[in-house]
Amino acid sequence: MADLDRVLVLAGGLSPEHEVSVHSGRSVSEALRRLDVEVQVADVDATLLDRLTADPPQVVFPVLHGSAGEDGTLREVLELVGLPYVGADPAACRLAYAKPTAKALMAARGVRVPRGVVLPKSAFHDLGAPALLERLADRLGPTLFVKPDRGGSAFGATPVTGVQDLSAALVSCFAYSDSALVEERVQGTELAVGVLDTGDGPTALPPVEIVPDGGVYDYAARYTAGRTEFFCPARLPEETLDRAREAALTAHRALGLRDLSRTDLIVTEGGEVVFLEANVAPGLTETSTFPMAAAAAGLDFAVVCRELAHRALLRG
Repeated sequence: MADLDRVLVLAGGLSPEHEVSVHSGRSVSEALRRLDVEVQVADVDATLLDRLTADPPQVVFPVLHGSAGEDGTLREVLELVGLPYVGADPAACRLAYAKPTAKALMAARGVRVPRGVVLPKSAFHDLGAPALLERLADRLGPTLFVKPDRGGSAFGATPVTGVQDLSAALVSCFAYSDSALVEERVQGTELAVGVLDTGDGPTALPPVEIVPDGGVYDYAARYTAGRTEFFCPARLPEETLDRAREAALTAHRALGLRDLSRTDLIVTEGGEVVFLEANVAPGLTETSTFPMAAAAAGLDFAVVCRELAHRALLRG
């Protein structure tokens, strides 16, 4: 069996999720070093290709969030230079990163998704914003959720309680994307379900229940200690948790993901599991749900990171 000696952790990037990525990279690098793995940490900039070519690591562990890290771009570059890496391949990243596409794939597999529409910024200019806003509320109801059709960490995502709030929510959304995903707001218990595969097939980790103090799991609630309560496993009946785990596994397989992923779900009062989105590069910070779920499953986060890197090495 090949020995794992040197891993390059890529963290940072130019997306709005830069700081989250830096914290995730720190968590992964410190975990690997505890197991005596030599780790280098680098950002993505104009020197990266020369560095990868001149002094190639055994394995790359990308923990970049946002566009370049999750839309397949970075993975394409790593494929071009022939380096093994942890995580999904470019094609799977593109599927997961496009929220409407991921929703369509899940709906085709019998998993409920929120009703919604995707509209570009130009539609509101060309067709008249007031009439379009009114039609959206008529179609989907007054209680909505507006989010960029791509991206993560809740940037540009806003809950809407009435048509009067819809315009401002769209302005916020269009600061991060040229297209908005406008959905019905499904009420219920919010869950994050990690999926881990270190070589024996994908396994769903214990679902994490998310209870933000302000009622909305926005950027501040995600990454500010004390702003959100987490319960792992979630405080739901076991049969409901089983359905949540199965939905996460369905997303992992349907999107062609590998190694690790996180699926975000809502469980309604009636116990129905609703798919929101899947993430190819889940946060790995001290307040992130993936390490929390791994700990609840009795797994050592450092060992998980090493096994993921080693699996990438063998695959490469």
